[in-house]
Amino acid sequence: MRLAVGADHAGFELKQLLVPWLQSAGHSVVDVGAHELDNDDDYPDFAASVADTVKAGEAERGIIFCGSGVGASITANKVPGVRACVCHDTYTAHQGVEHDDMNVVCLGARVIGLDLAKDVLSSFLGASFIPEPRFKRRLEKLIAVERKRQGAA
Repeated sequence: MRLAVGADHAGFELKQLLVPWLQSAGHSVVDVGAHELDNDDDYPDFAASVADTVKAGEAERGIIFCGSGVGASITANKVPGVRACVCHDTYTAHQGVEHDDMNVVCLGARVIGLDLAKDVLSSFLGASFIPEPRFKRRLEKLIAVERKRQGAA
């Protein structure tokens, strides 16, 4: 799978550890940065880059690393077509894809350890949207909410 990944200073080390692991699992990685540790960088820059890469179809899914995952999730969800969530457990990681067609996962490097991060990412990347009528109906409603509010400030 082609993945967009990004991290601020708080998630930089975890991203550096997980990109080779993702590649060894057969994934192609588009690394939007940070490419070096900068304690003054800001998560919205990298979260927006990951989200834009997914929206443009240049990656099938995205992974964002920051301190808690919260700010990255909020930022990514501002991009139309992106459905991002903080996930620090395997159930949420696969259920978000299966029921809600989540396409970006956000991990808090100050919250999650390396081994659990691998398990969460395996669950996220191994899941597919389940096209049952109830999940399709809910996804269509979610998309309608997004469309209705685009351009509203």
